[in-house]
Amino acid sequence: MTSIRDAAAQVPGYDPDNLRVSDAQAFLRHFAPPAPLATERVALLQALDRVLAQDLVSPIDVPAHDNAAMDGYAFAGAQLRAGAPLTLTPLAGTALAGTPWRTPVAPGQCLRTMTGAMLAPGTDTVVPLELTQPAPDGRITIAADALAPGAHRRPRGEDLAHGATALARGERLTPAALGLVASLGMDHVTVLRRLRVALLSTGSEILQPGAAPRPGAVYDSNRHALHGLLQRLGAQVLDLGAVPDDPALLRAAFTRGATEADVLITSGGASVGDADHTHALMRELADAAFWHLAMRPGRPLVVGKLHAEISSKSASSAQQTSDSSYQRESILFGLPGNPVAAVTTFITLVRPALLRRMGCTCCAPPPLRAASTGLLRKKPGRTEYLRGIVRQGPDGHPQVAAAGHQGSGVLSSMARANGLIVLHHDQGDVPPGDLVDVLMFDGAT
Repeated sequence: MTSIRDAAAQVPGYDPDNLRVSDAQAFLRHFAPPAPLATERVALLQALDRVLAQDLVSPIDVPAHDNAAMDGYAFAGAQLRAGAPLTLTPLAGTALAGTPWRTPVAPGQCLRTMTGAMLAPGTDTVVPLELTQPAPDGRITIAADALAPGAHRRPRGEDLAHGATALARGERLTPAALGLVASLGMDHVTVLRRLRVALLSTGSEILQPGAAPRPGAVYDSNRHALHGLLQRLGAQVLDLGAVPDDPALLRAAFTRGATEADVLITSGGASVGDADHTHALMRELADAAFWHLAMRPGRPLVVGKLHAEISSKSASSAQQTSDSSYQRESILFGLPGNPVAAVTTFITLVRPALLRRMGCTCCAPPPLRAASTGLLRKKPGRTEYLRGIVRQGPDGHPQVAAAGHQGSGVLSSMARANGLIVLHHDQGDVPPGDLVDVLMFDGAT
């Protein structure tokens, strides 16, 4: 079997000590295949961000009948003649949404009809109220060439025809998708089970929020930021906490992650340090590639597959007999320890791989193009991500400015930003007014 390092070496120009972001992204698109996830039926109101396990076929026509797109008068459009006005006699009564009008409308007649109302027999066209001229005898006149036959009619099945695929397998159920499913009369959907992601921070210097500060220690911001990103992705997070630089404790955490989750994500330990047991453990327990990316922030990254025997030796007999809880192979991502670097690496590299792992066929949204409000300095040779604030400019088009201090440990500017400005590998300085790519944070939700 080809190792991950050997597979990555097939990338043109592969250099693990200075790997282009675009090459890493290309490799990761094929690195983490969809996990063998079980299916389950869930209530529609509990299905947000879940991934469809099968095509969703419409059991009905949507809409179920021809209906009015505007308030007005419904009539037979064949009576319209080019260059000639049309005068009609309104029937007594009004067709309302949800209350079908059963009496046929004869030629020369029309029926007051409200938006959404089913078109009465004998009608196929709606003239808006504002396009009619009432006469003293109660009749209405439509001016010559004011509308065409069939105007302002929503035909049956215009949105979806019976038997058509409404949503395809692998699509994530967005709020709009939930509305679409509800419009078909369905209150449950069959989805893939949530991807299980084990998450831990490493380092003896890590403190939990709420603990008393101590010299040389830092609070665990990485795990909380990554936990939020994973929740927004729709993953089921197994929080393994913060693990100190102790080989036995690290091994136990890695083993649990390999046994109980589809993916294990660590922050810290991606670089080699004198007391860094995490790096050594990754080499021992995983088929892994250790990269130094040509990017800022976020240079170190570990990608790998935890050895199957870890899971098989550690899983209980109960776990081994349950397909929903037992996985033989877990994917490993080792993220940098600096907070902004960890979040940036997750958004740009790990998130797309997790989407594929969870069986999702959707792609990341394209970057926004915005004009830089100031000079952005950069030397070619690496991809840089700047925290940015996108606003609407005076001309109505988006513009972006760097959001404060850009240090890899400065979370305050990340919290103020609403996107990442992408300065590509071969790009140099960006003068004010030039367009740049921006990865909007909403795209990660």
